[in-house]
Amino acid sequence: MNKLNPAVRPGPADLDNPLYYLENMETVVNWVATHHADLLLASERARLREFSALSPPARALLTRLVMRSGELFRTDKLHYPELGCPEREPLTELQATDWLDATPQLTLDELFRLFTLAELRPTFAPLLVQAGLAGNLPKARLREAVQAFCCDPRPVNDWLDRTAAPVVRVNEMALFDRIRLMFFGNLRQSWSDFVLVELGHHRYEQVAFTADARAFGQRGEVDSYLRMHRCREALDAGEPAARVWAAVPPPTDNPWLTSRRDRLLLELGRRAERQGDRDLALQALAASGHREARLKQLRLLERMKRYDQAWAIAVRWHNEALSDAEAQGLARILKRLAAKLKQPPPPAPTPPDLHTFTLTLPPTAGSVEQVVQAALWHPQAPVFYVENTLINSLFGLLCWNTIFQAIPGAFFHPFHSGPADLLRDDFVSRRQARFDQCFAELRNGRYRHTMLTTYATKQGLTNPFVSWPALTEELLSLALACIPAADLELLFQRLLLNIREHRSGFPDLVRFFPTNPHPGPRYEMIEVKGPGDRLQDHQIRWLHFFARHNIAARVCYLRWQDSGDAP
Repeated sequence: MNKLNPAVRPGPADLDNPLYYLENMETVVNWVATHHADLLLASERARLREFSALSPPARALLTRLVMRSGELFRTDKLHYPELGCPEREPLTELQATDWLDATPQLTLDELFRLFTLAELRPTFAPLLVQAGLAGNLPKARLREAVQAFCCDPRPVNDWLDRTAAPVVRVNEMALFDRIRLMFFGNLRQSWSDFVLVELGHHRYEQVAFTADARAFGQRGEVDSYLRMHRCREALDAGEPAARVWAAVPPPTDNPWLTSRRDRLLLELGRRAERQGDRDLALQALAASGHREARLKQLRLLERMKRYDQAWAIAVRWHNEALSDAEAQGLARILKRLAAKLKQPPPPAPTPPDLHTFTLTLPPTAGSVEQVVQAALWHPQAPVFYVENTLINSLFGLLCWNTIFQAIPGAFFHPFHSGPADLLRDDFVSRRQARFDQCFAELRNGRYRHTMLTTYATKQGLTNPFVSWPALTEELLSLALACIPAADLELLFQRLLLNIREHRSGFPDLVRFFPTNPHPGPRYEMIEVKGPGDRLQDHQIRWLHFFARHNIAARVCYLRWQDSGDAP
């Protein structure tokens, strides 16, 4: 297991360089050519070498065009003074090296998108006269009128007269899309997400890019992703779900691609149901391993009155580990199905009582959290505003190396703030052994040393869980001294059950009691609600969790003191 050119770790371009976007594009191209050369055809590798051999103005202009929307461009609209020469010079070079097609075939839609109404009217005026239509039709009506007469693609000079602005087409967009996919790990991010940003104000963890940690192990997997992307585009364009279903690639052994396919099937199931194809919707949802698919499948079976089938699935699922939202949705479905089938529903847990108190204070400037923090602060019981930062940060410090473990589909380039699969259903299962080691430290006492060491050595590096501005040395020291390891394990285990849901909803404040003797509580979490505010569902779920596990937490209801009230 050898690293792929470990010395090649690119840095971000400096925005003081007027061609900084070219530097960033070259970083992308060189990274893919270095780390994914075996996934490119010989012709594609040769094309990338030819890109590097272009003059800087030609490379910069091509980069600008690739970054823009579409493949067709009017040359008279290209104005990039940072090239340092007239645009016609790099245009000529790009055409001579076949990066640009100087005589592309334009459809009627493309022609109307590129040219103005004033430019189009003289060409189509005779057709309007022939059809008995007014010569001042708006652009959309003009296009409708001439569509019956003009349907075949043709070069711009065959559409308009010789004075029309030249149009060029970028010839290698498919290659650039493939490169973009292998660099970003998705096609959702545009070139501007990397090429046009300054990355220097972030510091990134250095992940070991090994051959077996790549998301794509073979070219066919890249092709499979591109097929799934085209399927999703077809769904978004309104294609019938049945037609898209036929184009979905088969299952794969690649876990990262499997999760992508699961999401595609979830969306295909949704679209199929909207289009009235319920049987296909059930088939797609049943084939999807996405965590949302099962609830949608059960609700659809309910609507189709297939109660016995829904009941069998729901009862079996009820015995599995579920996030709070899944458990809540499943409980509602089981209750409805039980009534339909005259079955006793599984007993629902009784929600525990929440601990609350009311604080009445004179009206004060500042947020309600700041007001309560100041009112409760005592030298022997310091209070910190932490909301979602503290527990997440402690988790990030303990599990740092696990979070940044180089496994397929997690990291694609050196500029990740966290793993790309962080919110996927299999994020934990693919790292289970490493997480088990982290939790073992909570039991053997090594966790404090690990967290403090990570805090010192990783200071300022981006991590999706660690909030460096909020996590001061004082706060970290008090948290490690006052929060029992058993509580941290409970909190971290719930966080990992559904990261998307559970990394928010924590109480606003934490109060420490460092001088309290053991075994009394040495900390409590406090959710603050001002006048008229109420608890949100995800906050209630955390508070119920605290109550069930005897973790000290209360809700503080702040009330403003009326001017007539006694002091």
